Amino acid sequence: MKKQTEMNDPAATARTLSEALPHLQRYSGAVVVVKFGGNAMGDDAAMAEFARDIVLMKQVGMNPVVVHGGGPMINEMLAKLGIKSEFVRGKRVTDKATVEVVEMILSGLVNKRIVQAINDQGGRAVGISGKDDDLMVCVADDPELGFVGKPVEMNVEVLRDLYSAGIIPVVAPVATGMEDNETFNVNGDTAAGAIAGALKADRLLLLTDVAGVKGADGNLITQLSPEEVRGMIESGVISGGMIPKTETALAAVEEGVRAAVILDGRVPNACLLELFTDQGLGSMIRSSEPRVKPRIRR
Repeated sequence: MKKQTEMNDPAATARTLSEALPHLQRYSGAVVVVKFGGNAMGDDAAMAEFARDIVLMKQVGMNPVVVHGGGPMINEMLAKLGIKSEFVRGKRVTDKATVEVVEMILSGLVNKRIVQAINDQGGRAVGISGKDDDLMVCVADDPELGFVGKPVEMNVEVLRDLYSAGIIPVVAPVATGMEDNETFNVNGDTAAGAIAGALKADRLLLLTDVAGVKGADGNLITQLSPEEVRGMIESGVISGGMIPKTETALAAVEEGVRAAVILDGRVPNACLLELFTDQGLGSMIRSSEPRVKPRIRR
């Protein structure tokens, strides 16, 4: 009962808002790319909460760009269609039949569900894919994987146009091929990192199902340099599925993103806790070098 009373205490709410003021000022006008995925995508309440946080970020003057995955939904549809799912080193083998299903689910079902959730919370969201206006142009990442793409050219002007007009872009990670206009499936984290790098974003938030990067002692590490991350990968402290996430974060920072954060998207209001509190949430990877000045890229 006491906890509920504190949550409904107007004075506590006012103090929280007052304490958030320096962070609100800090991020005014900032571009924040958020990779959304994991268990929260299949839960209506978690989806609504995420959408509310994104709308709040836009309302206080930030420019959020949402990039999403959709692996569980893709698996479900492939199973219904009798198409076998195969994985190599944790990545989906994507043939012609599979890539058609991937595009249908990501650009259709998942993308529009997120758009609707944001609009339901009072925001203005528009869903696009990496194919729209050649946002992402790819080459094959690995011959063994088929139509899995690696972004090599980015045209983020369409995203700038949208958020400058007060609209929240929601991006499905499906891309155009550099040769013969093939369709490529792009890993959601990879797509988010490439978009953040091209935008020279202030923050890249990679929402996942773990707390962040943990050290050899099993404790969460809240801040890391690129050199520390590379050393932990080489020593095996960072392993498994955390390797591609940290590599995505490193690549984004090297492209000029001010900082990338790997955080637990299952935590309520995860994005707000990271951005608007002193302690933050998850593991931040940032360079000690001065931030690269933004370049206009078409």
